[in-house]
Amino acid sequence: MSENSQMVKAAGVVGLGTLGSRILGFIRDMVTAFFFGATDAADAFFVAFTIPNLLRRLFAEGTMTVAVIPVYTETLIHEGKEEAVRVARITMTFMAIVLTVAVLAGILFSPEILTLFAAGFRANAPKWELTVLLARVMFPYMLLISLAALAMGVLNSMGHFFAPSASPMLFNLAMILSMLVIGPLLNVPVLSLAIGVVIGGILMLALQVPFLIKKGVTFKPDFNFSHPRVKTILKLMVPAIFGASIYQVNVVVVRLLASFLPSGSVSYLYYADRLDQFPLGIFAVALGTAVLPTMSRMAAENRIDDLKRTFIDALSMTLYITIPAALGLAILAVPIISALFFRGEFDFNSVVMTANALVFFSIGLPFVASIRVLSNGFYALKDTATPVSIGVVAIIVNILLSVILVVPLAHCGLALAVSLDAVLNAVLLLMVFRRVMGRLGLKRLFLSILRMGVGCLTMAAAAWWIASLISWDTTGRTTEKAVVLTAAILGSLFIYLVTTRLLGSRELGAIVGPFIRRFRNEGEPL
Repeated sequence: MSENSQMVKAAGVVGLGTLGSRILGFIRDMVTAFFFGATDAADAFFVAFTIPNLLRRLFAEGTMTVAVIPVYTETLIHEGKEEAVRVARITMTFMAIVLTVAVLAGILFSPEILTLFAAGFRANAPKWELTVLLARVMFPYMLLISLAALAMGVLNSMGHFFAPSASPMLFNLAMILSMLVIGPLLNVPVLSLAIGVVIGGILMLALQVPFLIKKGVTFKPDFNFSHPRVKTILKLMVPAIFGASIYQVNVVVVRLLASFLPSGSVSYLYYADRLDQFPLGIFAVALGTAVLPTMSRMAAENRIDDLKRTFIDALSMTLYITIPAALGLAILAVPIISALFFRGEFDFNSVVMTANALVFFSIGLPFVASIRVLSNGFYALKDTATPVSIGVVAIIVNILLSVILVVPLAHCGLALAVSLDAVLNAVLLLMVFRRVMGRLGLKRLFLSILRMGVGCLTMAAAAWWIASLISWDTTGRTTEKAVVLTAAILGSLFIYLVTTRLLGSRELGAIVGPFIRRFRNEGEPL
């Protein structure tokens, strides 16, 4: 079996786990919208949750995985499993100490930190106090989810993908049950969301522990921070932390400017971003997660030609999914949001405002997805500095665009600025990677994109026609909306797949081929 087939299978495993998580995530968002809508309480939670979530990305997903996976993979290949496990223990010990200090500092200085995210909330004292309270309750989540992300990197390096990808299902389930069970018992019901976040973090970490033990990773503290491999990880983490912090300026700018907009603006952006993230999580992030260990192994073995082919294949498959997904989200924005959220405290004005944001977010979807693959190309080479340099340029442009566009377009301007920033970031990453690696076979990629474009035109017409069969501005009619929306999505998707296949696209075969072969040969391990 080719390594690309193994990579696609790993992406499939991650995608299945992520699909379950995203479905529960939508249910979580539907319950949240029903109880809290786009109110001050919802705005307060979404801003408060931004802080531990941002720090999680800063200390964990944005740094640990890109630093740990290449080094851990190289250690496995050249020094054996025992030494690799020791490196994992030392790294876990170090991160536990650093993150505990970060959590305590976050709880203590929550008001000062929140000023960077939502200075506009200070004009509304109850809303501000609620935001501070929610942030303090959720800060321990940062420690829990960061250790879970580190565990994910170790398990992925050892070829295990399901537990890390499935663990967010427990997180979403914890939040849903917390709202339903704990919420009615509290004087401040939205506090149940914060409690659910912490419980969910505990469950995400706990799920991965048995699999780590099964792989031989023990949890005995090891304080040998001078270990050469650990030093390499920390050396890679420094620019990665800087790069992640630069990228997260996007989040800070969006939240800060949105806090000065009319009430509900933060919530509109949150719900729209959640929908925009759905296709990213199902396939794009899943493939990005699977491709990093594969390319890291190729780089460690100096198989540069194989690395370049895998890089282009991963990019092509990512675009094959996310280009039609972006167009579908834009065309079906109102139907999707009406079917999911139009009930309880979430009125039709909220539907329209969220749909408008989703349209602008969807513009950048293929580029955001591509950034994951493009960045992993550099990370596989243990180059974390180049994405940082490019990120600096992109974030300066994003800040300028956000300030300029928020005036005429309000919250939609912020969504558009994020999308345009992603376009710039992806283009620069590809140009630099091409310069570093030499010829990549981009002509083949561009021809594939042209075929995708033709398929998208036929898909768009079908989606628009089916969605126009009913009106989406009335509440209720849940079954009718669900049937028509499902028909629009599946019908237009079928047309896209058939059209691109007739035009000679190879991406569909590359995606489904490994699974077809797996069913033909049941003895082949998944």
